[in-house]
Amino acid sequence: MLRRLRGWVLLPFLAIPLFFLGMSGASADTTVTSNSTGTNNGYFYSFWQQASGGSMTMGNGGQYSATWNQGAQNIVVGKGWKPGSLSHTVSYSGSFNCNGNCYLSLYGWTTNPLVEYYIVDSYGSYNPSSGATRLGSVTTDGSTYDIYRTQRVNQPSIIGTATFYQYWSVRQSKRIGGTINVGAHVNAWKSTGLTLGTPDYQILATEGYQSSGSSNITVNEGSPSSTSNPPPSSTTPRPSTTTPPPTTSTPPSGSRSCSAAYSLASSWNGGFVANVNVTAGSSAISGWKVALNLPSGATITQLWSGTQSANSGNVTVSNVNYNGSVGAGQTTNFGFQGTGSGAGATVSCTAT
Repeated sequence: MLRRLRGWVLLPFLAIPLFFLGMSGASADTTVTSNSTGTNNGYFYSFWQQASGGSMTMGNGGQYSATWNQGAQNIVVGKGWKPGSLSHTVSYSGSFNCNGNCYLSLYGWTTNPLVEYYIVDSYGSYNPSSGATRLGSVTTDGSTYDIYRTQRVNQPSIIGTATFYQYWSVRQSKRIGGTINVGAHVNAWKSTGLTLGTPDYQILATEGYQSSGSSNITVNEGSPSSTSNPPPSSTTPRPSTTTPPPTTSTPPSGSRSCSAAYSLASSWNGGFVANVNVTAGSSAISGWKVALNLPSGATITQLWSGTQSANSGNVTVSNVNYNGSVGAGQTTNFGFQGTGSGAGATVSCTAT
């Protein structure tokens, strides 16, 4: 700095050109407002919005800032890597301001099997695990994360329209900034039977659904973490995907029954989240189907802990492999997010 100041005094005619030569090498920020992926300053980036109302400005290294409003409808943006890693440590810092339904998470995909996964560090008015069946937990990076699995049926994915699972680790103590030991989550997921495939892209993502907000995030890669260690002792094993035969005699099918109860978890202008509790009768059941009659104009956009026959109208929801067996008088559940109004839906249950 002293040398440059002297240059201004003694050689002003040289200092000015040299100053602008130095500035010419600086990289300018890049702003995107239309759906795209690519590379920016050494990092992979992804920008996607359902409509129009969001933007992302990318700076040096892993820095980006994002703003969005309800006009975007649904928006997911961020910087990271392609392919991502299932064994490294990710560090990030910055700010996250959410008005409504938003997530801040390490987000990515794998193929073979096709899986969409989230490690959620913070969220807004809606907990993304609401209505899902908790499979276990993992304690890492200063908090406990609850583990869930949900399913998307005939929905957009990185390979086109497909049916696939979503894996979730949702942090109990929200934060904005820190390190994420990806390997710890992968190990915990594996211990509950959630298998990942070949990594595709992975970003530190800002996501908003029918909401508004902003973020300013810088992400970078830390040292690799071991995935060969056993999962933390806090991880609760998920029930086996293969249900062993009961030790008692199975009642005749005619004596098995179940009931269903529908409730709205939350609602907003143009959307809602609902839960359905399925309760076995006086005998245990090994499977169930719920007839769900949605109000006119309502459409399911995401359903977890069940498989669905349709997205609107009269929908049949069947159990998945981990929540089909329900003890006498016991309850399991599924949930879904939809557009329109969820008020007035009706349900009935049949044991299978």
